[in-house]
Amino acid sequence: MPQNNRPGYKALRAGRRSVTGHAYHITTCTHQRQSLFTDWWLARLTIHSMKDLHDDQWVGSLCFVIMPDHVHWLFTLSDGPPLSQVVKRFKGRSAQAINRYLARQGAVWEEGYHDHLSRAEEDWQAIARYIVANPLRAGLVENIGLYPHWDAIWL
Repeated sequence: MPQNNRPGYKALRAGRRSVTGHAYHITTCTHQRQSLFTDWWLARLTIHSMKDLHDDQWVGSLCFVIMPDHVHWLFTLSDGPPLSQVVKRFKGRSAQAINRYLARQGAVWEEGYHDHLSRAEEDWQAIARYIVANPLRAGLVENIGLYPHWDAIWL
């Protein structure tokens, strides 16, 4: 069965919409849940791809955490490309950088992604706290200050 006909992939896309100025929490996993981001440089290349989208004003980045095999990112969507294009650009540019660094070709990311459109009344800081606490919950560190691959505007 082609990947885009999988029930899970369609379910992720159902009801997806792009709303300028609203916050999105996206989660995307590496291909076959490979722990690529235990390599410090691969995590930094991924963060650089996120920063480029922020600097190009496609998004207003609020917080992120790079876990060993997935990424959580909270951002506001700018008045520009829709959410699908933002994620496509992020995954494409980070995959190119990662593959160039590893001197290889092939998939870096799973095809889909999970997104949550945050309502205006939701507390974006609370969502950010949940996101950056992922390394604590996963037992990777005992203090978030010891984990190198996260950031939030509320520092």
